[in-house]
Amino acid sequence: MDLVITLLIILAKVIGLTFLVVLPLVPISVYFERRFSAIIQDRVGPNRVGIPLTLFGAKKDFSFFGLVQPMADGLKLFLKEDFTPSHVRKAFYWLAPALVVVPALVTVCVVPFGSDIIVNGVAHKLVIADLDVGPLFVFAISSLSVYGITLAGWSSNSKFPFIGGVRSTAQMISYEIALGLSVVPVLLYFGDLNLSNIVEQQAANGWLLLPLWGNSVPWNNGGDYTAWLFWIPAVIAFVIFTTSVFAETNRMPFDLPECETELVGGYHTEYSSMKFAMFFMGEYAAMVIGSSLVVTLFLGGWSLGFGLDAKISALSIGGFGIGGLIHMAVFMTKVVAFILFFILVRWTVPRFRYDQLMRLGWVIFFEAALINVFLAALVIAAPQFGAISTIGGLALLAVVTGALVWVLKVSEKKTVPVSI
Repeated sequence: MDLVITLLIILAKVIGLTFLVVLPLVPISVYFERRFSAIIQDRVGPNRVGIPLTLFGAKKDFSFFGLVQPMADGLKLFLKEDFTPSHVRKAFYWLAPALVVVPALVTVCVVPFGSDIIVNGVAHKLVIADLDVGPLFVFAISSLSVYGITLAGWSSNSKFPFIGGVRSTAQMISYEIALGLSVVPVLLYFGDLNLSNIVEQQAANGWLLLPLWGNSVPWNNGGDYTAWLFWIPAVIAFVIFTTSVFAETNRMPFDLPECETELVGGYHTEYSSMKFAMFFMGEYAAMVIGSSLVVTLFLGGWSLGFGLDAKISALSIGGFGIGGLIHMAVFMTKVVAFILFFILVRWTVPRFRYDQLMRLGWVIFFEAALINVFLAALVIAAPQFGAISTIGGLALLAVVTGALVWVLKVSEKKTVPVSI
């Protein structure tokens, strides 16, 4: 009986968090994208599509601010003719869209959406799989989506999709290294790979980028300056991690694999109907998961902060603890805010040239993330090393960094960029 109840709880988490929380964010993100871009470009955006009440005798349709537009888009793509060109490699052509969507959805299982929910005195975590290797699981699974994009380009038997697939492979490899290295200082600071524990530490001691409460602040008894000194490598890690997430999700200004000015549509040029919709859904689902990971590691996750989390967790109605649901609302608010930041960058920053993209990944971010690991280690070990040893270590790190920058600058050849 206990096994049946456990399986039902897991099933409820999978359905609730994946299909009722994350997937609905995809059409909502599309709507936000269209409305936000319209505001930036001084346009109206979708505001007409709604419920056609005039068909039922009413005098006016109910537009509902155009919120039905994503449903109309999905219905159009679902009913559109599914055309498969005769020259493609059909098995891989059909498999590629699924390989893009599935990894993005699987990574949802390690994201903590809120604090524990209490049901009849039993605590249930708002996370599908509370793994002790959360970030490593996310990196391992999300990197599989490159196979879908590469297969889509190769199986299309067309030169522009193939170039888009090759670009995506090179881009993801170059930025995954910086992505993995940038998160190392965060894991060193928390000393844990469990995302739920990382959020709980931030709830108690302050968010990583906003350490304003808890025992880590200097003005509290027993507080130290480590959290404030660590803010420097934390900001560097945040910038590298966020930029790498943009590159991982193929969003502007890193959408070279589907660059319409050069490659028509890139790797999905030959796709239509629901296959194209799956690529579209995979991109936005990856954006939602990337935003969730940034919020979890750097912005406190579901924590509201300022000492309110314990009080929120204690809230209950009868025997049902609702604190976890409130924390879940806080988490989703942060994720939506970061999605809006994604959209703002997409419609503000122009696309990188391909050689600039590779240089940023291999020459700048890789070295910066590696140096930042040593800087974070020095800051964390400063209380044990003492002031003299820490200053000496920082001086040595500065010398090595300067030498590395000089070598990279001298060895860089002045060549005319060629787009591939």
